[in-house]
Amino acid sequence: MERSSASEAELSSYLDHLRVERGLAPNSVLAYGRDLRGLAAFAARKRRGLVRLTPQELVDFLAERRSAGLESRSIARLVHALRGYYRFAVREGLAESDPAEHLKAPKILTPLPRFLTSAQIDALLEAPDVKTTLGLRDRAILEVLYATGLRVSELVSLRPRDLNLEVGIVTCFGKGRKERIVPLGGQARRWVRRYLEGAREGLAKPASPPVLFLNHRGGKLSRMGLWQIVRRHALTVGVARVLTPHGLRHSFATHLLERGADLRALQAMLGHADISTTQIYTHVSRERLRRVYDRYHPRA
Repeated sequence: MERSSASEAELSSYLDHLRVERGLAPNSVLAYGRDLRGLAAFAARKRRGLVRLTPQELVDFLAERRSAGLESRSIARLVHALRGYYRFAVREGLAESDPAEHLKAPKILTPLPRFLTSAQIDALLEAPDVKTTLGLRDRAILEVLYATGLRVSELVSLRPRDLNLEVGIVTCFGKGRKERIVPLGGQARRWVRRYLEGAREGLAKPASPPVLFLNHRGGKLSRMGLWQIVRRHALTVGVARVLTPHGLRHSFATHLLERGADLRALQAMLGHADISTTQIYTHVSRERLRRVYDRYHPRA
């Protein structure tokens, strides 16, 4: 077997592992595939197999990608891809040693999430005209987004049966199709009930999909459609510059932490695989830390 075809077989095996055993989302698997095929092309130019590359050659590859204009965030993802692949190769007996073991990803300055104040949230939730069918739907959408911190893709895929309105929980499937349960507060439950009783039937058509929130044609609400709903009401109350649908997720997380929520509980509700992802919200809760300090420290 030629080196190129051998490398492709090894990559295919690893991507199958990510897809089947790790449960990564299709877009993540595609991104890993692009990164690693770039490495395979580099190895082919060196007339070496992937598993024969040396640590210095991996450093040269990263330098080459940086010179081509790849930004720090993309370089960091590339390093992560290389380290994952070579750990897999060693474990599967494809490589004798791990040339990526000591690769370091560049530090990335993570921008703090933008979020709304409680007063801005109240104004946003009041913005839809609930006397109309679409306004009632929009109010239910905004309430659920803020009450649960769901991702856009999770909300548009919700089915009525995924909500237990008596108990107050939502079951959703996040990244990698991982199931999680998120509490649903009383206000959100009330507006979802009103939507189900007074609006969804008016939007539904015989061929409508079994999702909770429908568009004006009776179809599944798209990600862009949801963005436009949030944008429209954000413009009404003057917070459009700081708000996207993901901004409601940030607001949910920040407000919970400010009121004393446990970081591990928040991690479970947000569906973060790594708590370091959740910890970004601790940086936006400095005001609460100051209040606690002023209240409890004897010499504050």
